[in-house]
Amino acid sequence: MTQQNATRLFQAVKKDQALQQKLKATADPEAFIKIAKERGYDFTTDELENEINKLSEEDLAAIVNPGWGTRRHILPR
Repeated sequence: MTQQNATRLFQAVKKDQALQQKLKATADPEAFIKIAKERGYDFTTDELENEINKLSEEDLAAIVNPGWGTRRHILPR
């Protein structure tokens, strides 16, 4: 169940700019987990790492640093 909480958190982060900014402001996994728990998401650092490893580079960039994700060109060069 706690692994599902990590998954749900990342889904929520994609939609919530305020939560993105709050999580982006910390590089400490324990602080990240504390913020998540305040929002009702309970998981361990190992479960967080497992979920991060499942994300694509683009999804991770959108969570960690919104606006700097992988660039896609409409017309490939």
